[in-house]
Amino acid sequence: MNPQDLQTYLDRLITNQLKISTMIWGAPGIGKSSIVRQLATAHQLEFIDIRLSQLAPTDLRGLPVATDGVSKWLPPEFLPTQGQGILFLDEINMAPPAMQGVAQQLILDRRVGTYVVPAGWYVWAAGNRKEDRAGVFDMPAPLANRFLHLQVEPDFESFKAYALQQGVHEQIIAFLSFRPSLLHKIDPHQPAWCSPRSWMMASSLHAHGLDVAPAIGMTASAEFQAFIDMYRMLPDLQAICEGKGDRIPFPVEPSARYATAIGLTVHAATDVDRACHAFRWLSRVAPAEWVQLFISDLLGLMRSCGQLGLFTALIEKDPSIQKFLQDYRQLAASLN
Repeated sequence: MNPQDLQTYLDRLITNQLKISTMIWGAPGIGKSSIVRQLATAHQLEFIDIRLSQLAPTDLRGLPVATDGVSKWLPPEFLPTQGQGILFLDEINMAPPAMQGVAQQLILDRRVGTYVVPAGWYVWAAGNRKEDRAGVFDMPAPLANRFLHLQVEPDFESFKAYALQQGVHEQIIAFLSFRPSLLHKIDPHQPAWCSPRSWMMASSLHAHGLDVAPAIGMTASAEFQAFIDMYRMLPDLQAICEGKGDRIPFPVEPSARYATAIGLTVHAATDVDRACHAFRWLSRVAPAEWVQLFISDLLGLMRSCGQLGLFTALIEKDPSIQKFLQDYRQLAASLN
């Protein structure tokens, strides 16, 4: 499944209060822990992220304390004792077998030693796969059999929807729209390589004029720089969004077309009038597939900020846009 599918599945577990231990498998850097954290926030649940690879068995089981001549286990302070939340055991298969054995008690019995997981808490875990060059241990069959297993793969459309909402630099999104294979690409010869997580870091670097190679590696950085050189020759997106694009042609090169469609989405997303100007210009100068790309991204952003109704009402009054939509019924259907 892709990250959006994963989010939907986990959301339904919470909505239906299915407290079944769940294991999320996937390559490093694709946002597994971020998705779980976002769901906890959305459902107003507490979130505790425990990196098992950084703990010893006694850190999770607790320390023995003599009480009235009897040794009792004193649980660690980071385990929940009340309320509702998600107890997230990250990097579980990077933990040595002894640590996984202690975690098995927590997952199977919802307890370890004298500690008991509160009834309102979900126990979920995540781990990487051997093929991702992660230093992992085999998960014991008895432990694996206690989990639901969800496999998640990097997916550009899921990343793009998230990136647009999070304000990732438009040039990063435009470049990856043109080169989606670089969204997640491990380079065994460089410490820095491409992943959704590293592209988020690259966006912050790029926004402040810093080299992105420390985040994504030299090879991807060289391609990105070449793309940026092309980006400077794009149409005047500001003028288009202000309704002054009558004499501005649509680019010919595919990379420039991706950059224009994404750039207009970012420039127009916060204002329905600017969005209508951009839509009108694209519907006049661009093939339908580029208008579709623009609209599909724009609608998600407008829906998230509560402006979709205003935008739809405005374009219904625009004769030139309505004529275009009559010729492309599939595009019109996406607006309903």
